This record gives sequence, C-alpha cells and structure tokens, in this order.
Amino acid sequence: MTEISTRLPERYGYDFIPLEYLPPGKDEYWLRNEQAPNPDRTWRKLTVQEIEILVKNDNFCSNWDNFLVSDPFDPSLIRNSNFYGLIRLGELRGLLLQHHDFCILAGIRNSTIISCDIGDNTAIHDCSYISHYIIGDRVILSRIDEMQTTNHAKFGNGTLKEGETEDVRVWIDVMNEAGGRSILPFRDMICADAYLWACYRDDTELVEKLTAITQQNYAAKRGLYGIVGSGSVLKSCAVIKDVDVGEAAYIKGANKLKNLTILSSSKESSQIGEGVEMVNGIVGYGCHAFYGSKAVRFVMGRNSNLKYGARLIHSVLGDNSTVSCCELLNNLVFPIHEQHHNNSFLIASMIQGLSNMAAGATIGSNHNSRANDGEIRAGRGFWPGLSVTLKHPSRFASFTLIAKGNYPYELNITLPFSLVNNNVRRDRLEVMPAYFWMYNLYALERNSWKASDRDKRVVKVQHIETDYLAPDTAEEIIAALAQIETWMSDAGTPASGPALSVQFQDSTDEEDPEYAYIPETGEEIPAPGLERHKRRAVLLKPRKARSAYLEMLRFYAIKALIARLESSPGLSFEGLVAELESPGSNTERVTEWVNLGGQIVPAFRVDKLRAQIREGKLDSWDAIHRAYDEFWDAYPLDKARHAWGVLRFLQKGENPLTDAAAFCGELDRVLETQRWITDQVYRSRAKDFHDPFRSITYRNREEMDQVAGNAENNFFIKLTRERLGQFEETVKVLKERV
Repeated sequence: MTEISTRLPERYGYDFIPLEYLPPGKDEYWLRNEQAPNPDRTWRKLTVQEIEILVKNDNFCSNWDNFLVSDPFDPSLIRNSNFYGLIRLGELRGLLLQHHDFCILAGIRNSTIISCDIGDNTAIHDCSYISHYIIGDRVILSRIDEMQTTNHAKFGNGTLKEGETEDVRVWIDVMNEAGGRSILPFRDMICADAYLWACYRDDTELVEKLTAITQQNYAAKRGLYGIVGSGSVLKSCAVIKDVDVGEAAYIKGANKLKNLTILSSSKESSQIGEGVEMVNGIVGYGCHAFYGSKAVRFVMGRNSNLKYGARLIHSVLGDNSTVSCCELLNNLVFPIHEQHHNNSFLIASMIQGLSNMAAGATIGSNHNSRANDGEIRAGRGFWPGLSVTLKHPSRFASFTLIAKGNYPYELNITLPFSLVNNNVRRDRLEVMPAYFWMYNLYALERNSWKASDRDKRVVKVQHIETDYLAPDTAEEIIAALAQIETWMSDAGTPASGPALSVQFQDSTDEEDPEYAYIPETGEEIPAPGLERHKRRAVLLKPRKARSAYLEMLRFYAIKALIARLESSPGLSFEGLVAELESPGSNTERVTEWVNLGGQIVPAFRVDKLRAQIREGKLDSWDAIHRAYDEFWDAYPLDKARHAWGVLRFLQKGENPLTDAAAFCGELDRVLETQRWITDQVYRSRAKDFHDPFRSITYRNREEMDQVAGNAENNFFIKLTRERLGQFEETVKVLKERV
C-alpha cells in the first residue's frame, strides 16, 4: 500500500539536505551555490511595489523575503504562480522566446516553483511542479507535469550518496545476462572504459579500482540540484526527475525521464521526442531518442540515435550508432553500429564496431546451456543477414558476413572477411574466407568510407579506427593463414594455387547479405572446429582465399608505410627504416592487439595501463582518457612498425625492403592493387544495374536511371576514382622523394 506522510507547510521548500549530511558550518544551499553558473551575481529583495504587482497577478509566495531577483526585473511577467523556499530569479524583461515555430513570452505563468535558481529571460509556463533545479538563461519550460530533484540524485552515475547502501547502486550488466561483467555508468564513459572494465574480469584489483574511481570522481555529497542548461527547450513532458540537462537540448513529449544526464551543447545538441522513457543512464552529446523509444540502465555514446520504439536495456551503445525498432539487451556495442527494422534482437553480446544488423536477426536469443550466461563476441564489421539466428556462445572474426538462416549450433568463425552459410540441403556449415576482398569490395570500401563520413562528433573522445585493414585484422589474417594451411595439409591439398583473379557471382548482393550465395561445387576442404557439432564444416575456395589474404597483408603493410612517410615530410626511406628498426625499439612484430572501444592498441600498452590503475598512478577517468590519447598519438608509429613486421612475415623473416629501389617497386605494386580495388568497386556495383530483374518494375531504361541512378553516376564510385587519382599522385611524389 502506498504511504503518504505529512509535514508542516511552513517548511515547504526548505530542509533539502537532512541535518546529518550537512558539513559543519554549511547550510542546505552550499552545493547549490557552488553549482550556480554566475556565483558573483548580485541578488536583491523585492520592493513593496513589486510584491503588490505579483500578488495582484494572483501569485503566492510562502516568504517574499526569500524571493530574490536581479535587475532588470519586470514583475508583470509573473502570473498565477506559487513559490516556496529560496527562489532566485535572473533578469526578466518582456521578450519573446522562439524555438522553431513555437513562440512564448519570457516569464512565469500558471506554475509552481520550489527552491530554484532561474536564469535570465527564461520562460516557465504551465508547469505544475518544478523543484530544486538550477535553470539557465533563455530556457523554455512549457507544460511539464512534474520536474524535481531529490537530495540523493545521482543523475545517471552509478554512485552512492552519503548514507546509502549498496543495494541501491545502479549497475549495467553488459555482455552477459547473468551479470558477471557488471559496470557502473558515469557521465564521461566511452566504450573503451566499458571494455576495460567488463573484459578484464580476471584482474580483480583493476575492477575494484575502477569502481572506487567512479565513486570518487562523481560527487557522493547529498544536495546537488538538477540543472537545465541555457538555451534548452522542455515542453509537453510528464515526469522529469533527477535529470541533468545540458545546453541547447530539445525535449518534447517525453513520458518519463529519471536519473539521467543528458549531455548537450550548442554544437552537439541532444534531442528527446514523443513517448520516450529513459531511466538510469547517460545520454551523450548530439544524441537523439524519438518515437516511443525506451532505455533503462544504459549509456549512449556521442551522436547516437534511438528511433521508432527501439529498446536499449543494460547496454552501452557506442558513438555514431543508430538503432531503430529493435531491442538491445545486455550488450556492449562499439562505435558505428546500425540496426534497423522491427524484430531485430541483440542480446548478451559484444559487437566491436563498424557493424550492421539486418531485419529479423536474432543474435544471442538461445542459450545452449542450463543458465543464461552465454555470450557472443563479434569483431569489427559484423554483418548478420536477414533473419539470422545465432546461439550462445559464439565468436566471429572481423568482417564476417552471415547469410540468411537459422544456425542451430554454436559457431567459432576465426577467419576474417568471411561469408558464412548454413547449407540446410546438404546439412553442413560452409565458410568462404576473404569473401569480401574477392567478391564484394564495394561493400567493404564503402563501409570504411561511410564510418568516417558519418562521424559528426565535434569532440572525439573515443578514438576510432575505421580502416578495414589495420593491425587487428592483419593479425587475424595471419592466424587464419596458418589455420587454412593446416586444414589444407590435413586434406592433402597443396597450398600453392593460381594467382588471385576476382570473379563475380551475379547472385551475390552486397547490400542485402540475405541473398548471398555460396556455390556448392568447386574447391573445398574440411574445416573442423568452426561449429560445435559433428556435422561437416567445409572451407570453400581455400587456395584463392589464401592468395587473397596474402595480397591483403601486403596492401595493408605498404599503405601503412606510405601513411608514415606522408605524416613525416622530412623522413627519407633510409630514415624510415632506421625509425622502424631503431636500437632499443621492439623490432619483433606485436602480434596481440586490443580493440579498445574502436581504438586499436597494442596489448602491451593496455597491460601497462591496467598496472598503472592498479598501482594508483592513474586515479581518475580523466587520467585514463589521457592515456588513451597517448595511445592514439603513438598509434601511427605502432602501426608502421607492425606493418614492417608483416612485410618480414611475408618475406619469411628476411629484410622486407633492402633499399629505396625495392620500396619503389612495392609502391608500384600497391598502386596496381589500388587500381584493381577501384575497378572491383565499380564492377561489384555495376552488376546490380545490369541485372535484368532490376529493371522489371520500370517502363524503360530511362525511367530506371532517373529513379535508381546508374553505376557511372554513383557517388561512391566517383569518390573512389577521385581517391585513386590522389593516391597515384601520392605514389608519384613518394617515388621522387625516396
């Protein structure tokens, strides 16, 4: 039964902080005063004439002596409103505030205000209950049922306030429904933080330190007021409780917002729309949540979106991501994730970015164990097709494309850039390694370009590697080569084969992976260990895939060296070699790399970071983020050294480039590969326009060109050709330079 207590009306609006939590010599406003945006502002009491005008306009205040204002102040702009506790009101003049087509007069009308600071020329109309808020300048608050802050408000941070017990702390159970990887949300969290916290659970001292750092970094004192930043608009909302709102935010028609920080600025404005309900979480800068979306125990990274009834629960969603209509439960999702259409479920998974989920995909719905403690891990570029269903636990290498189907058993796909197919008729699992490189370069190249082009973050705290060929994927390729060679040896198939020549299958559609088709005839070998079952698993086109992998490694390595030379204009080829093999530097290739929330980092650097946190040398999240910045600064050289090691691997340990002439030869070779890629981007897209079934809904070719366009005018194809021209010029300049 609901209990309703009573108290004396004389104290309405006062005693916000219980006496036992007030520091010696402090009053209940000490934190409020520290939070005030203009601490040096001069306040004055009302004049007798001003009180008379306010009373005449049907206003009530429990104590007019505690109603303080700044000049200029026009009392006629406050009507039919009630005030309790200490009220401090900034400048108020007869101005109209307009947001889009909504225009409202500055001032307060038909509202109840309890112990608030209100900024200059703010409009508060028809707000039934606003309690303990600091409201900025030129803010519009209209038709809000309830807006209040409690003395124990945490604003979405997973901290405890003085006197609270652990059972009220808010955790997010990422990656695992059973809760074994729980992390605490906080307003500055990025995916790298969540990964560090959730994935090194064997490092118990690290986990304890991160918990302590979060508790220490986010105020444990009781009595913080909620804030609405200047220039924000909140209208037609039901309940807003314990919510911090940044500047220039737009919140319209939300049902319930509780225990949140909504980060927003004039350059990265966040918006929340009709029917949205969000509880216990952090909304990042530049985020949007619209049309009945729900979020509970969550963190949304910068420039991310929830739309059309999306549900985000016990999850961290990385920067530059969009989820429409779908449900995400117990996930850690790295930046640049797309998930659209109804009936797409992502459950108990870690998806490591540059990913796209098709409609009807059910990722992690089934636990093949006696508990709901299974997990799915997918590397960068994860792409399950329409109606794909997967079982816990499963693991996927980077850039895995999964053809439409119900996969009945757990999968361990260790081969990057692969196409995976459940062949129901032949009851077997089929995997084609290097599929994207051999058959669908349009999708692969466009994915990397799109990831960079859609990055609208003004401030980029989370660093993101968007190139599909990077140290992490290169190491996956090297491991895959060894695995393929073992399987080929076991099958009695020679590793050497014809040179790579790309062929195209008319039935393969890069935009709709559910149409992807793997031929049942041709070269294939057994590939045990890819699936948790005794049925047959086969590798298709292993010799061609091996050739493709080797070419991908060489392309990656030379392009990394080119990037290093471009970033250091005064560096000669001899200087580059000296830098890569300098005395004291580790000339052995780093084989273990960590995807730290989208940032690729050598594992030894992450291990050092963990040690520094354990030892107390890094005792704040700001300090940890500065360490990530240092990793990013070191990354170009780390990547170049790794590329040099990859070339040594390709040369079987020999010096990869003996002199400048040899390097120029490699420049010519990589240029030819780039030209080949540009041609394949065109050809893999052009086949769509030449497919006779593409034209069956049009009266003639001209109509089709007007509606669907054509390959020659495709924006990305033209962009790819422009980039080829730029690369040709780069190679020319470098050859002259070295």
